[in-house]
Amino acid sequence: MKYERIRKIVLEAIQEAVAQGLVKGTSGNIALRDDEEDVVAITPSGISYSTMTAEDIAIVDLNGKWLDGKYKPSSEVPMHTAVMRARPDIKATVHTHAMFATIMAMGDQPELRPITPPQCEFTPVGIVPFTMPGTNDVADKVVEALGEEGRAVLIKNHGMFCCGKNMKAAMEATTYTEEMALTTFYAKLLGTYEPMPKEGEAAMKALIAADHAV
Repeated sequence: MKYERIRKIVLEAIQEAVAQGLVKGTSGNIALRDDEEDVVAITPSGISYSTMTAEDIAIVDLNGKWLDGKYKPSSEVPMHTAVMRARPDIKATVHTHAMFATIMAMGDQPELRPITPPQCEFTPVGIVPFTMPGTNDVADKVVEALGEEGRAVLIKNHGMFCCGKNMKAAMEATTYTEEMALTTFYAKLLGTYEPMPKEGEAAMKALIAADHAV
């Protein structure tokens, strides 16, 4: 099977996302850029993740052109490939409709702030206004919101988009962003919301960055 390695990694990641409850039904999509060739493996459109196999994963180029695979790639190809074109440091991208990330993107909520030290790696988490899914418009807005170093953004009435230097990093960003949204939601509901102080957040970000540089 062509591009077997990246297809298997994407399959394992989407199965993990389902197991964590980050993805339900056929919503959400995951992509991985090949280290050597400018191609991207991405989950196909409308196929059940419970029965999906590695060969079902679609292959597109960095402009989103469908190159290989028996099923049409996700409709969110423009968003995944736009981020990868804009950010050469990004190799893996994860988009889910996770419940608490979706809730915390609604209304006039401010950007997500970290509640616990591990969450600092993925902040700030800005909020992108609702834009029609699968369009270049939403892709451009996500790219803009992520900027040069961002790892996660929320999209109003849509969910979240996370990324990383590899699939492990992108999945960690997804898990901790949903945790951040969940803890923020319940803390605000209880009237006990108190995010980490900004100086503590900055210190943790610097510590995490130094640790990753080793």
